[in-house]
Amino acid sequence: MKNWLADFGVSPLLIAGPCSAETYEQLKETALAVTQLGIPLVRAGVWKPRTRPGSFEGIGPEALQWMDRIREEHPHIKFAIEVGHPQHVELALQHQIEVVWIGARSTVNPFNVQEIAEALAGTQQPALVKNPINPDLALWLGALERLEKQGISKIGAIHRGFSSFGESRYRNQPAWQLPIELKRERPDLPIICDPSHIAGNRDIIFDISQKALDLDYDGLMIETHPSPDEAWSDAKQQVS
Repeated sequence: MKNWLADFGVSPLLIAGPCSAETYEQLKETALAVTQLGIPLVRAGVWKPRTRPGSFEGIGPEALQWMDRIREEHPHIKFAIEVGHPQHVELALQHQIEVVWIGARSTVNPFNVQEIAEALAGTQQPALVKNPINPDLALWLGALERLEKQGISKIGAIHRGFSSFGESRYRNQPAWQLPIELKRERPDLPIICDPSHIAGNRDIIFDISQKALDLDYDGLMIETHPSPDEAWSDAKQQVS
């Protein structure tokens, strides 16, 4: 498998942007700022799978229209979003989103992953898969294989850490041995680190990022906001 991340012209690949697209102005400001730093791919949450109802769950399809407007004015800007079911995939394809990813809460459910994979079948859509919430390498590999069986060739993994009980300096334990084992089993597969979700706070994002690069990861995905402390979701783990 060719490392398709190289198509973005930066190695290791850097992805940055807000946890959630909140307003058109916030999304545009962030997208312009990170691309001016040479970061080729802007992440932005359109739909947010929140743990409990009542939290901000994303703007929804309107945010995709904001992305269209931004790219009309700035064609060099490319976006990556999370998709949670086939309807999300359909909208992402309609709006020509450059990269989609399957989130940790979706990866745990093979039925859900299969539906997403089938919705992507017959396309050349690049797709990334976050590790499942629990440290289960077989589930992670299985989700990637479901995409492959539908003919999706541009795939990759995102390591965002694993849930655990008890006190920890991490929001999600990195359990580095699992992504290392993934690379051992699938040396052809690009793997990106999401230090924002591993850390849960911005103070240790740099150290986690450095550890990932020392382990020869292919890229980083970092949550970024013009005013991090005022973010509508995951404020503590976003950087300016």
